[in-house]
This record gives sequence, structure tokens and C-alpha cells, in this order.
Amino acid sequence: MRSDRALRRFLDAGWLVSIAGMLVAGRMWQLHLREAEQRAEEAERTRDEVALRKAVEERLRIARELHDSLTHSISVIHVQAGVAAHLARKRGEEVPAALAAIQEASADASRELRATLGVLRASDDSDCSGLRQLDALIARAQAAGLPVTVTVGGTERQLTPDVDQAAYRIVQEALTNVTRHAGQTCTTVHLQYGPGLLTVQVDDDGARNGGSGGGGAPAPQPTSGMGLIGMRERVSALGGSLDAGPRAGGGFRVRAELPARAAS
Repeated sequence: MRSDRALRRFLDAGWLVSIAGMLVAGRMWQLHLREAEQRAEEAERTRDEVALRKAVEERLRIARELHDSLTHSISVIHVQAGVAAHLARKRGEEVPAALAAIQEASADASRELRATLGVLRASDDSDCSGLRQLDALIARAQAAGLPVTVTVGGTERQLTPDVDQAAYRIVQEALTNVTRHAGQTCTTVHLQYGPGLLTVQVDDDGARNGGSGGGGAPAPQPTSGMGLIGMRERVSALGGSLDAGPRAGGGFRVRAELPARAAS
């Protein structure tokens, strides 16, 4: 009897030791897993920091290149246009509309370039152009001889900076393409504010108004190119869609649909 009780105590002690060992092993395994997760998180954080540092370095490099290559040239254009306008006024002549448009456009380009350089050197896009500059953009296009009208549907509201900037850039690029490929053709810009959606549409009628060349048909606008590629990339990054191509009745259409949450 005494030996049986001793054996039972020994077995009970063995079970306790085994359970304690399992608990310790489990705890050690949990600590090992946690340590491994921390090492993985640290490695991921290090990779992110390296990637961020490289991105910042690349942004600074691009900013330097833009500053060195464009700032001086745009400043020279603005100064020369201003001098020409001043001389015309001094002679009592009317300043040509095209010259005034060049002067204003070069001043705006300088402002936008400074804003872009600021964005590249920082990480905030809030200073870039948006629809608040649309009136000035349209005025410059009209001064350059492009008949443009603007219509707005829905209830206007403040947009998030990325959508606001994208909408402005789409109109800007579309008008540039009209001027480059269709000449002085009647163009309409339409903004439609819908529930959670902003539609930007630019149409031209494809018919040249006046000018030399005997009324010949303008060259068709391309359906691809760096400008349209840039627009597609910008719209796609926001989760929107863009269609660009000839209209059935003639002319060309650019239509973008952008997810548009109101700015908080």
C-alpha cells in the first residue's frame, strides 16, 4: 500500500512537471513568435524608410532639374513679353492680344512652377492649381483667340485637393490639345457635380474659325500622347475613368469621371 501511494505521488508529480514544462515551452514559443514578428516589422519599417528616403532624394533631384532647366527660360519669356508690351504702349500702339496672353501665361507658369517645386521639396500638394484658377485659364485661352465657354451643373462644392487639381489639369491639357491640333475652334468646358462624382468634359467642334489656309480642315487630335497618357494616369490614380476621342458629329471630346468626396 505504501509503495502504491508513493508511485501515485510520483506519477502526479510527473504530470505536474510535464504540464509545467508544456506551459513554459508554449510561453517560450509565443515569445519566439513575437520576437520574429517584431524583427519582420522592423525590417519592413527599415525598407519603408529606405524607400521613402530614396523617393525624397528623387523628388529633390527632379526639383533641381526643373528649377535649372525651366525657371530661367520662363522668366526670360515673361520679361521679354513685358518689354515688348511696354514698348508697344510707349509707341501708342495697342498691345496685341497674343502678346498679352503670353505675358500672363508665362507669369502663371512661373507661379505654378514655384508651387510644383515647393511640392517636390515637401510632401503637400495643397498649393498646386485647382479649379479656383479655372477662370484665369479660360481667360488666357480666350485672349489667345480660342473661343471657350464654361458651364457648370449640379451643386458646386469644395473638393479634395487631389481631385481639384486633377480636374484643373484635365481642362488645361484638353485646351492645350485643342489649340495645338484644332486651332481656333469653338470649345466648351462642362463640369457636372454629382453625388460622389465630378464629371469634367471638354468638347470642340473641330471647325477652324478664320485664319489662313483657305478654311482647310484642322489636323485631327491624337487619341494618345504624353498629355493624354498623363491625364489617364492621373485619373486612374484617383480611381476614376477617362475617355478621349473623336465625336460622332465631328470634333473631339475629353471626358473624365472623378470620385469626388467633399473636402472635410
